[in-house]
Amino acid sequence: MNPHHHHHKIHLTPRTFGFISTVAHPVGLEREVARQIRVACTIRHRELGGNMLVLGCSMGYGLAARVIATFGYGMKTLGVSHARPHRGSRTATAGWYNTAHFHRLARMEGLYADTVIADAFSREALEESLERVARELGPLDYLVYSLAAPRRTDPETGETFQSVLKAVGRPHHTKLIDTATWEISEGVFEAATEDEIRQTVGVMGGHDLRRWTQALLERKLLKPGARVLAFSYIGPPATHPIYRDGTIGHAKVHMEATCRKLDECLRMELGGSCHTVVPKSIVTQSSAAIPAIALYISLAYRIMKEKGLHETAIEQMRRLFREHIAPGKSPRLDEDGRIRLDDFELREDVQSEVQRRWETITTETVPELCDIAGYKEDFMRLFGFQVKDVDYELPVRIDIPL
Repeated sequence: MNPHHHHHKIHLTPRTFGFISTVAHPVGLEREVARQIRVACTIRHRELGGNMLVLGCSMGYGLAARVIATFGYGMKTLGVSHARPHRGSRTATAGWYNTAHFHRLARMEGLYADTVIADAFSREALEESLERVARELGPLDYLVYSLAAPRRTDPETGETFQSVLKAVGRPHHTKLIDTATWEISEGVFEAATEDEIRQTVGVMGGHDLRRWTQALLERKLLKPGARVLAFSYIGPPATHPIYRDGTIGHAKVHMEATCRKLDECLRMELGGSCHTVVPKSIVTQSSAAIPAIALYISLAYRIMKEKGLHETAIEQMRRLFREHIAPGKSPRLDEDGRIRLDDFELREDVQSEVQRRWETITTETVPELCDIAGYKEDFMRLFGFQVKDVDYELPVRIDIPL
């Protein structure tokens, strides 16, 4: 095999299947990471330092939290991600390129950044990460939990859980949008069985957060005052029957209960804390996979942009740090002990307008009621496409090392 064969450049076009593109564009993603870094640099507290471990660090809120920590506060971060490298002429996953570009840009600034490529649910990932934290970082100031996955194998019992997105109690009828055709249809979410609820909680609940937090505690790898943060999602009343009151919501409730228990434990042991963080709805691979959520997001984007309330993932994470969790800050919590970043989105004026449009929307009125362009652009940008000032006619190198 020709050793130079990886270095040849190839021309990339997106290939999308429903809610995922099997092609990721390294140059577009590099621009996106650089854009996030520019937002983080507006914080200018880089002298503060600190150590952070991010589980699920390569996309979405996990990546954004990592960028803010590093470039806003000068923290050293170790990430764990299941990102996949390129194979032959197949591109790496978007998460791989994001991570590679983040590493390079952080190291250019003399900031520590590294990532364990592994399944965070596995025992091996935990062992390797603990070893590297001990050896390369020292005790942590922050643990951020941002994992989303369709299945999880419990390393203790070997049981594999599979999550489902279903209603609980009784089937739920709702409007859906097909983001390929932008047509509105009616759909039904079936009611889950007890076992489907249990399995979804097994994947998306707090089991793994507890496993990681306890392991870090036992090895004395959490500093006094350490903060543990887990992302959750509540979403708007319009999607409660399929989300908050459905199988995924049951898992989120388990995650939140786990956080409250860990919060007590960390407070007693080292004056630390554990909170769920509830960010706003954004276009992610997970949210794009749910046609009712896609309809909601495309409505909410339009309304929030009209009202000047729209934030991207990096702006949400900047606000999380600035107002709640930066060194020396105390978070403002809701009555259930959660940090809320969905407060603008869930404002009464926003949600009543969502509700009004949701009830009246038809395929014909989608263009005037939804932010189709914004939704499509955000979706394509997850994979490095439709990024400003990138010449997509140019061939690119796809073998970007970490």
